[in-house]
Amino acid sequence: MRQAIYNQINTITSKLILVGLSVEQNFPSLKDESIYISGKQDLAIALKNIEYKKIYEVLEKEKNYNIKMIDGALIQFMYMFEGQELMKYRLAFFPSPSLEEFQNNSEIYETDEIYADVIAKNIIPAPIRFDYDPDNFTNLEHPSSHLTIGQYQNCRIPVSIPITPNIFMDFILRNFYHTAQNKYMDTLSFDKVVLFENCIEDEEKNLVHVSFMEKKV
Repeated sequence: MRQAIYNQINTITSKLILVGLSVEQNFPSLKDESIYISGKQDLAIALKNIEYKKIYEVLEKEKNYNIKMIDGALIQFMYMFEGQELMKYRLAFFPSPSLEEFQNNSEIYETDEIYADVIAKNIIPAPIRFDYDPDNFTNLEHPSSHLTIGQYQNCRIPVSIPITPNIFMDFILRNFYHTAQNKYMDTLSFDKVVLFENCIEDEEKNLVHVSFMEKKV
């Protein structure tokens, strides 16, 4: 299981490089039953209660990301296992708080349709994070698997299962890089087979939640 997750992150990174969506990257490291960003610690945790622009600037400066997208967005994949059992993960999308790169090189962006989704003037950057943290589960307050939008402390939308890197990356591309995903559909097609067990509670199903119905291995 751990190796399958590691392989997915490597494949995602390679495919994004191939189509030109990744401009900088750190391939994952596999050590002590954890999958993390090569040579980096999870700085996002240490940067709580700091304005988003500052968080982004620190993560970018320290290269604390797996992938830096063409519009400056940063993507992180971090998984922790004990043996083959998944204990915890953090999957994060940190959009750039400005379009400085676009402003400096506008002629490049305006001539290629794959940038159409990322240069609109009405875009408001909001970080998105999927977490799996069953040790801190509290019924209806802290789902084991959940989605957080923005930096809102109590925004934890239940997710039916722990998700794979492929499911996460498909979600990011489909919703924030839709034009590019369509253009490179064959390359940016990821196997979304579910690898983990359902973990949503019955009471959480009565709330607005995210559910995955893909066939399991």
